[in-house]
Amino acid sequence: MGQFSVAIAILLVLCAAPVRAESQLDRGRYLVETLAGCGNCHTPRGPTGPLKDKKFAGGEIIKHADFTVVTPNITPDPRTGIGNWSDDQIALAIREGRRPDGRLLGPAMPSRSYRSLADEDVKAIVAYLRSVPPVDNPITAESHYDKPLPVSRGPPVEHVDAPPKEDKIAYGQYLAGPLARCMDCHTEPPRPGEAARLGAGGKEFHGPWGISVSANLTPSGLGDWSDAEIEQAIRSGISRDGRKLFPPMPFAAYKNIADDDMAALIAYLRSLPAIE
Repeated sequence: MGQFSVAIAILLVLCAAPVRAESQLDRGRYLVETLAGCGNCHTPRGPTGPLKDKKFAGGEIIKHADFTVVTPNITPDPRTGIGNWSDDQIALAIREGRRPDGRLLGPAMPSRSYRSLADEDVKAIVAYLRSVPPVDNPITAESHYDKPLPVSRGPPVEHVDAPPKEDKIAYGQYLAGPLARCMDCHTEPPRPGEAARLGAGGKEFHGPWGISVSANLTPSGLGDWSDAEIEQAIRSGISRDGRKLFPPMPFAAYKNIADDDMAALIAYLRSLPAIE
């Protein structure tokens, strides 16, 4: 066999070789740092932005119409964070919104959405949170809720699988739902007797920037936008007309969304029923 034939044979073997699987820690890092954007709530901010020495250390204040939340420390610090929590206790807090002492976590923790997180993704998130540097950050302020919290978020979650990535729309729905939680912010609570207007926007958010209102992500709102324009808005916070979009959307995290995930996310948004 000539040198050229040998080279071709080697190339074919390499191309046929399976892609190395993503490690659990890498998956957890991607979920926490990018899709879930956990630092958007759990990393306190100073005048110039997030405090790098207090990454995931909590203390950020989130104000809403009917609650004021002080976010907890989710670093593995044993005194002020989750260092003494078991893996199962961390998973229970993430997916069912319950602390080890039985108390329920209130909003803005999106436990209702996180109930749909796949088992493997929950394990990956827990593994990554275990790996981040512990930060001693005592938090003395307490969250306040105008409305009483429910007894639970629902029955115990038993087993959840992620949809296959080959089903682009189904996987995009998984990304937009429990992972990136697009629908949490872009869907107003339904009025009594009415169905939720999924993805139609209109929800208000109050912060140092003033008041921002979530956009309509259905084809009624994005129908004229190209895929590239939607991607630009998600990654960089720049609208198609050049306007800078407001928080709380975590553009700094979403800029690192993988290309195939972005394509699936956009495909799902294209599939939504149009709502004016």
